[in-house]
Amino acid sequence: MISLVLAMVWNRRGQAVTLALLAMLAVASAVAAPAYLIAAERAVAEGQIATAPTSELTLVARRTSDSLQEASFSAGIKFPDVGRVLLLGLGGFTYYHSAEVPTVGLEVSNDFPTRFVFRQDLCAHVRVTAGRCLVGEGDVLIGEETARRRELTAGDTITLTAARMNGLVRPPTWDPDGAPKKLTVAGIYRAVDPTSAYWGLHGYFVSGDGVSAGEPAFTTAGTLDTMQRTTTSMAIDGIAQPGTLDVDRLDQLRADMDRLDATAAELEDSLQFDSGIPHLLDRIDEGRAAARLLVPVLAVPLVLLACFTIYLTVGYGAEGRQSELAVVALRGSRWWTRWWLATGESLVAVLAGAVAGCLAGQLLVNGVAAVLFPGVGTAPALTSLRFAPLAAAAALVAAVAAQRRQLISPVSRLLRRTPPADRRRLAAAEAVVAVLAVAAGVQYFVSDTPLIGVGLFAPALIVLALALLAARLLLPLVNRYAVRALGRGRVGVALAGLQLSRRPGAGRLFALLVASVAVAGYAACTVDTAARGRDVEASLGTGADRVLVVQSVTRNDLLTKVRAVDRDGRFAMAAVRIPGGSTTPPGLAVDTRALAAVPAWASGAPARASLSRTLHPEQPPPPVVLADEDVAIEITATTTGVMQLAVSLSAMDGPGVQILELGDLKPGTHTYRENVVICENGCRLNAVRISGTGTTVAATGEVVIRGIRTATPAPLTDPARWRATPAARLSAAPDGLRAELQVTGAVADTAWIQPVSTPYPLPVAYAGSPPASGTIVDSGATTIPVTAAVPLPAVPALGRQGVIVDLEYSDLISVTPKLVPQPEVWLNAQAPADIVERLAEQGLQVVSETSSAQVKAGLDRQGPAVGLWFHLLAAILAGLLGAGALALTVAVDRARRTEDLTALRTQGLRPRPAGLATLWTYPVLVVIATTVGLLISAAAWRLTGWALPLAGLTPPDLPLPSWPRPAALLAAAGAVLAVQFLVAWFSGRDLRRRIEPR
Repeated sequence: MISLVLAMVWNRRGQAVTLALLAMLAVASAVAAPAYLIAAERAVAEGQIATAPTSELTLVARRTSDSLQEASFSAGIKFPDVGRVLLLGLGGFTYYHSAEVPTVGLEVSNDFPTRFVFRQDLCAHVRVTAGRCLVGEGDVLIGEETARRRELTAGDTITLTAARMNGLVRPPTWDPDGAPKKLTVAGIYRAVDPTSAYWGLHGYFVSGDGVSAGEPAFTTAGTLDTMQRTTTSMAIDGIAQPGTLDVDRLDQLRADMDRLDATAAELEDSLQFDSGIPHLLDRIDEGRAAARLLVPVLAVPLVLLACFTIYLTVGYGAEGRQSELAVVALRGSRWWTRWWLATGESLVAVLAGAVAGCLAGQLLVNGVAAVLFPGVGTAPALTSLRFAPLAAAAALVAAVAAQRRQLISPVSRLLRRTPPADRRRLAAAEAVVAVLAVAAGVQYFVSDTPLIGVGLFAPALIVLALALLAARLLLPLVNRYAVRALGRGRVGVALAGLQLSRRPGAGRLFALLVASVAVAGYAACTVDTAARGRDVEASLGTGADRVLVVQSVTRNDLLTKVRAVDRDGRFAMAAVRIPGGSTTPPGLAVDTRALAAVPAWASGAPARASLSRTLHPEQPPPPVVLADEDVAIEITATTTGVMQLAVSLSAMDGPGVQILELGDLKPGTHTYRENVVICENGCRLNAVRISGTGTTVAATGEVVIRGIRTATPAPLTDPARWRATPAARLSAAPDGLRAELQVTGAVADTAWIQPVSTPYPLPVAYAGSPPASGTIVDSGATTIPVTAAVPLPAVPALGRQGVIVDLEYSDLISVTPKLVPQPEVWLNAQAPADIVERLAEQGLQVVSETSSAQVKAGLDRQGPAVGLWFHLLAAILAGLLGAGALALTVAVDRARRTEDLTALRTQGLRPRPAGLATLWTYPVLVVIATTVGLLISAAAWRLTGWALPLAGLTPPDLPLPSWPRPAALLAAAGAVLAVQFLVAWFSGRDLRRRIEPR
């Protein structure tokens, strides 16, 4: 009996090989999904490690001691042994010791301390631009900007004193608290790479108003040891060596981090352990979880499609062998003999293909991983075969189910050339699929996590249900069209249409071809939508091609120096981030002259050139400029109550800003004069401030500003050239500018009188809701009145809630301009290669850099992007399954169609209609199925695509695309159509050759 089955296989070896290949694809699809997940998880880990920031590659153990008594200093600076014990046994890290003391004496202001730091192996990580590196006790290295600002050179002496914060004043200040230490400037340094992992998590080069100058003073351990200190912060930094963060030892690293956390919790309170490595490990886990969600979305429909393919092709083959099975049944063979002869041929082919599919699936993934993830590789494991038995069993069940009619039908039915359609069972099966599709779709809409349970099968069930529905609706239309064509004498078209509509199983073949195109189209939707979303995240989320963060400067200084590098705004744009508040959105203040060329722009946003003109509608009047450091203002005051006078000044040639306090206003006419160092080369008058004395009692009166010592006469007699806050009402006086005042000590009741040099309120472009309060936050924690001018889909680097304002105008309107904590320079792709050096020549030192290319590379290596490569693989396999099913179906039909058409040719059917019937039957079916499949893929994407995690692990609030490009969808459908059309075309040519008389 076995030999007979093998003979049957050999006799129809073409069909057997095709069926075995389809079974191999089915099992390979089931094996490929878990195998790909293994490779994807390794690729996600490797990608996150490769793109991790410095903070996630280091760890640090800290201890802070408060040494008040000089006698305690004799012990020197020694990190407690417990710190070494804590890190002992954690291999793969290079350790550096450091210590830090806050000091004053180097800077003019005591708003922030100078960080006086010892760091092990310092000289290998800084470039000494003048003098030498540290050698002995009393040596100190200072930064280039500090040396320039304080006019220090190598060999000079400075005095530093340990400091302590005075929290009783607002803002807090740092007061000396210890014996001064005389030091020698050994050299001037520049950090080779401020973002290097060597610097750990200490933020040495972070600058900002009230934070630090961004340039520590470095010294030796011996110098700190002999200095009277206040607070001493000691640390041991561990820097991961190459290979320490490896994909094969992440579990061990996680265990080490947990052990360190547990050990640190049991030790003294003053010892702290900190690391960003756990955050990296968590992000890797999140990326792997996203991949585990995305891969099954198309793995499930792919396996279902494979089983459907086997069911269809085995059924077609069984129908072609009905006459043989009828003879077996007529001879009265026992049921097991009949069963074996009916199913053996198919089961042998399916079983052989299933065995081959286990190996093929793993080899396929190995090849894909070698191309997509070079250097990462995939570790073959038995877990990748865990679904292979289920897939093989499903294929065998599908093969048996496809032949159930031949197993149980009587001889009379088997002898019928066209068996009756089992419409009742077919309708019941389609109803079950429809109900499951509806249930899965409902879960999508009502569940917070739709990609679980039945929801995971939603795309597959929706595609299958719509394909079956399309087959049920479309084939009757084809039949009607064929009948009409026959009535009109179009015999060839009629024969092709009748073959499609009346052939048993043609509906299932049509549904299969539709489903294969729909799966490929759905894969194109996910891949293209996700790729475009990553492009938006990288470009619009970053803001520009490159974003440079520079050391703290004023807005005017930033604007002036960036314009000196790029006068026409072709490739560089100054930008300052505006913090948001409870009623004010975050924003960007940018040089709108470069708005048209530099930043990334959201789709659907208004033209940047017109927006630039809206935000900067006119050239501002010239500012009121003081000629030199001799600041003088003449005022006549008639007041009740005590008022205080101050002026806000900004240096014209540097970052200097100052609120110059001029004391109490005196009755009568007086000149208030002060020498201001920052105004040596001129100052801009930002505003005149008149305030109360700190009480809630209002002081009222009249003030006339009669003269200001300026380079050109100030327009005091024209009140239209000035504006004031509500505490003052301006008018013209014969000899100056009159202000009627009512002020208190409250900030809100302070009168600010400003030269008019901008529109007021400032026009802003906004995304989301316009500022509800009508203001945005100024750098000095005050507010600037604004008016909503232009809506935007999104603000670059901020997202769908934010504002854009002109940087020049926002600086001019600010009454208390201060240093910007993290000013930025945005660059486009045309920026010259030496842009960093050009900015440095202007005094803008780059602290860090972010590029859209770096962000894009990081997004491409996250879990969602890695997982979506499987969708492309699934699209290819789906197309091959459809083509294989079509090839086998045509092969089974060939014999009967050859007999029919040969008979018709003998009876006089002309060659042209015969050619139409042979060449175009299946090609037309493929074209129709492709069109319908394209529509079904779009419908399935509309119903389920919104729930897929395509936008990365922490997607920004940006208008990400929700639909693929039509070209991507058409390309996927076109590729499937090309393969299946070729199969149908060559099959038709073979059939035509067979029926032509020789």
